[in-house]
Amino acid sequence: MHTARAFACKTLNLTDLDETPLWGYAGRTLSGAVTTAQSTGWLRVVAELPDKAHGKLWDGPKSAQELLPVAIPRPVLHRIYDWQTAGWAYRAELYQHMDATVISRSPVLEHDPALPEAWWTKLRTALDSLADTPTDRIAVREEYIRRAVPEFTGCDVGEITWSTAHGDFHWSNLGGPDLTILDWESWGRAPVGFDAAQLYLYSLHTSATASRVRRTLAHVLDTPAARVAELTVCAQVLQAADRTPFYRDLAGPVKEYLDAAYERTR
Repeated sequence: MHTARAFACKTLNLTDLDETPLWGYAGRTLSGAVTTAQSTGWLRVVAELPDKAHGKLWDGPKSAQELLPVAIPRPVLHRIYDWQTAGWAYRAELYQHMDATVISRSPVLEHDPALPEAWWTKLRTALDSLADTPTDRIAVREEYIRRAVPEFTGCDVGEITWSTAHGDFHWSNLGGPDLTILDWESWGRAPVGFDAAQLYLYSLHTSATASRVRRTLAHVLDTPAARVAELTVCAQVLQAADRTPFYRDLAGPVKEYLDAAYERTR
């Protein structure tokens, strides 16, 4: 990946500014600051097996740049460059460099970030704008919901109402103090309130922030339609708890929330 990053910098006439670029999940991506002839940028390099270098995750950032409203605060994707070598497919994505700092290195929040009031206002506006964006992309499949929710939460699914979601809306994909939303690989259709539910449940270790998420997004979370979204996020956490440390740590609070908020069939 370091070799691929160096190749991308050379090919795109970039100067690498980052001696310790940031690794993505499972080493699939490597990202860091660069300079272009005009300004500072952010280079993200993605690696995938050639037969998997297509589809939702591969093209998510590109389609987000092309299709989402400009009012949703996110880095502008300036350029994409693809190549293959040594049995791997690579994609270099050159983004606008943002001044915002990622709020948490873990998807699950462990501290109160003390975000300004404007951040919360922009959060609500951004999610409302995203929810109304038409797309045929799928973030969460109905087949998964109807299988996993009863299995891992003990609750029935019922009717599902759909809207558009980021799909991976947790604290390491959010920047502050000026709201910035990162990593648009997974965006698409999901149950109404999916992003709000994920942010709330991933905040359960920090009660003050969880309460603030709930209050800010109550117009979505406190509706009957958001029930499926909450149960789906709970199922995702509990399903992965035995193999992912931050999900394992969150499993207890999620179970407590399920017991308090939902009547379970078993």
